[in-house]
Amino acid sequence: MLLASSIFGADLPKLPPQLQGITIEQHLGAQLPLDAQFEDENGQTVTLGSFFGEKPVVLALVYYRCPMLCSRIMTGAVLGLRPLNLKAGRDYNVVAISINPSETPAEAAQKRDEYTRNYSGRAGSPGWHFLVGSPESIKAVTEAAGFHYRWDPATQMYFHASAIMMATPEGKMSRYFYGVEYEPKDLELGLMESSRNKIGSPADRILLFCSHYDPTTGKYTVAVMNILRASAVLIMIAMGAGFWWLTRSGSVPDARI
Repeated sequence: MLLASSIFGADLPKLPPQLQGITIEQHLGAQLPLDAQFEDENGQTVTLGSFFGEKPVVLALVYYRCPMLCSRIMTGAVLGLRPLNLKAGRDYNVVAISINPSETPAEAAQKRDEYTRNYSGRAGSPGWHFLVGSPESIKAVTEAAGFHYRWDPATQMYFHASAIMMATPEGKMSRYFYGVEYEPKDLELGLMESSRNKIGSPADRILLFCSHYDPTTGKYTVAVMNILRASAVLIMIAMGAGFWWLTRSGSVPDARI
């Protein structure tokens, strides 16, 4: 997992070659392929469109064997959605789609039980759907959503970035929330606007990537740490520049008596 994006308009160091092209583009207004077929956590064949029509959808493109980042994404979604007055199943649906075509409905069911238990206190609460599918169906959805990822044979992992997305009841992409922590108030506003088929504005991107974590040491690799350090330095520079500008412009009150 690593931070690799622009912060306050400044570009971070160049990504490693294996992460080039791994991103999540904001395809706001793009139509999802509602006729794409998947299997749900019960092994039943469903179309993506069966979760649309009346409610907006929170969409998570993950995979169930992901060693770290995907669980952070889903936990972040649970923590962001749980406090809302809007409730899954009644006001919106949550649809997680595995980008790994080898994963099974049994794995989807295990994840559904895990996250719905965290959401409502009981496994299998309504409105949460975990799907698996063919490479063709997965590709149709990821391309429509702007989700670019790659399988890495060396690590046996999918390299991907982190976000949850929203789509309108008509199946059009309406919101993107990057990272692994999502503010409840932002999610509630996004759901309310999406329910009215309103397309949101582009969001700032700070991307986390699923890669380069060494489980044997519990540490990030040197390349990742350099990028993390660089991002911290950029934040400090931006804060310092902002304070200097405020001081020079006289916007900061004089604390002297």
